Amino acid sequence: MSFDKHIVCIGAGYVGGPSMAVFALKCPTYKITVVDINQDRINAWNSNQLPIFEPGLDDVVLQTRGKNLFFDTDIPLAIKEADIIFVSVNTPTKTFGKGKGKAADLQYVEKVARSILENADRDKIVVEKSTLPVRTAEAIKGILYSNNEKNIRFQVVSNPEFLAEGTAVDDMLDPDRVLIGSEQTEEGLKACQEIISIYEHWVPRDKIITTNLWSSELTKLVANAFLAQRVSSINSISALCEKTGANVSEVAYAIGRDRRIGPKFLRASVGFGGSCFKKDILNLVYIAESYGLPEVAQYWESVVAMNAYQEERFVDRMVSFMFNTVAGKRIAVFGFAFKVNTGDTREAPAIHVCKRLLSEHAQVVVTDPKALDNARLDLKDCEGDLTFAEDPYEAARDAHAIAIITGWDEYKKLDYQKIFDSMAKPAFLVDGCQLLDADQLYDLGFNIISTGRDHKMHA
Repeated sequence: MSFDKHIVCIGAGYVGGPSMAVFALKCPTYKITVVDINQDRINAWNSNQLPIFEPGLDDVVLQTRGKNLFFDTDIPLAIKEADIIFVSVNTPTKTFGKGKGKAADLQYVEKVARSILENADRDKIVVEKSTLPVRTAEAIKGILYSNNEKNIRFQVVSNPEFLAEGTAVDDMLDPDRVLIGSEQTEEGLKACQEIISIYEHWVPRDKIITTNLWSSELTKLVANAFLAQRVSSINSISALCEKTGANVSEVAYAIGRDRRIGPKFLRASVGFGGSCFKKDILNLVYIAESYGLPEVAQYWESVVAMNAYQEERFVDRMVSFMFNTVAGKRIAVFGFAFKVNTGDTREAPAIHVCKRLLSEHAQVVVTDPKALDNARLDLKDCEGDLTFAEDPYEAARDAHAIAIITGWDEYKKLDYQKIFDSMAKPAFLVDGCQLLDADQLYDLGFNIISTGRDHKMHA
């Protein structure tokens, strides 16, 4: 079959895989190839057990794989064949050198740019899909034209993703907006139109926003910073609610009815996790510092500090109400993924909670319906009494406390009378995400500690 265009995505992770699967579904006359240096990951994409869990993703991949969606490790060949190259590689926070702990590590982006330069044999459009610091396109273009003996023209376009893990496929199929940034030149605007034409297969034109390159790059960081700010804001209020007897769920509901505020991201929890929020805020902090704006940097850094405080406070409150010690006590941690409907555990609050509990000499048993393998990797270097259980009933047996970290729907459906009967007494339930009905559980005999509301303890 001949295709109208060939799109290549370098990077087969949480962004590249789902994004390109939807591209293939909605653009059947385009050939879509996803490439990655990780052979195991590519093998998984070509199998019946995809490397990531995302609702709806299996169906989309099954409909398109082998027809116009392909997964491979031959990056040089893919670059040669591509008309449009999406760059969707990891951009973690630097762990060394200048900007350590805040700036984005762009070594993988640079390697991709050099690979494109080396292997391209005709004009290409290069699209930033990874979350990148503002003005990264300038660096990419500098590399692409650094030794361009083949006289190839490259256009660099920014098309940041706004996918939320757990709803990534739906977010791609029905986006709030699509953002495309390009140079405001004749060639740049032409390249921008090429990317618009991809999305126009299913996205209404009025949802496709075009900007200059720098606005597009910065918007992604700012969007994540604003979302994280809301989480930290309601979590700061949850601490106040616990002291005053207010209920954070009621407070959040009432303020969320204000149309200027809205209800989303106002659910108090143990804290935000994931690969984006903390990394992108710290990147924003570093950029502000680099431009001599310390007050701006301090403002956004406080959002991250509040998140760390919430994680720490969760464990402190648990220990306090469990008679100031959890040493030797079995604690069943319900949920390890950083949010529901994903197996991703990057920056998950459960990592810190488990490490703190182990440092307090607790016996920690972790259960999660999708993230146990990642949990084992995240905690593999921890010392102490740590086990894992597929079955939440097994995890809770003989436990002194259950700590709910991730609000999986499965946990709402459990038989808590059965769980209570199997636990050591007094039995504590620490609900970090306001998942369960505290009054009903209290009536069953549990001592209840809920984020953002007063505790309920039996005399």
